[in-house]
Parts: sequence; structure tokens; C-alpha cells
Amino acid sequence: MTCQLKGKDVKLIIATIKPFKLEEVRAALTDAGVRGMMVTEIKGFGSQSGHTEIYRGAEYEVNFVPKVKLEIVVPAAEADAVVETIASTARTGKIGDGKIFVLDVEKAMRVRTGETDEDAL
Repeated sequence: MTCQLKGKDVKLIIATIKPFKLEEVRAALTDAGVRGMMVTEIKGFGSQSGHTEIYRGAEYEVNFVPKVKLEIVVPAAEADAVVETIASTARTGKIGDGKIFVLDVEKAMRVRTGETDEDAL
């Protein structure tokens, strides 16, 4: 079910990116008009499923790679542009650049004012 108060849809964009790209992505999203986001430091693996490193002469396997997760809620009309901004800014062309998911938001509320859905953004 999608949030459709007053005929307005809201989307949740979840993106995982390389940590060193965070500030560049944040600046690009701010320039694109995004007014807020949540950021979490995470670890994960994808198709590369970890790798081997050498530390002080000892070889060890790194199974989880550090990433940053962005969670951004935007009006549906802006979702494609936000996804493209994230993708083009976070892209290095190397394995592990990340993933982006777009989901429908059933309900949103600003706690302070009680505004709902797109007005809560």
C-alpha cells in the first residue's frame, strides 16, 4: 500500500555506498534539493563476498566490507532523480560500489507537528 494522502505518493530510497563517497553524495543530494537523510555505518558483502588481506605479516580473510547506508524519503515524483544523483555520484566503476532500493512508504509523520505523508518530509 502506498501513502496517497492528497494524491501524493512517498518513496523510501535505501542506498549502500562506499564510505569515502558519503560527503560527495550528501553534497550532490543537498544541491538536488533533498532536505534530509539518515546515515548508518554498516558492514556487508555482495558478489565479491569478502577478500584476503595481510596485516603485520599475517594473512586474514575479510568477510564483511565497510559500507554506509543512506535512507531518504522523498515525494515519488523526485525518486528517479534522487536515485540517479546517488548512482552517478557514488559510482567508482569498481566492484562494491553499492546498491539502491526504492520502496513505497505507507505512512509518514513528523513527530513535532503531526504533519503526515509528503507534508512530513
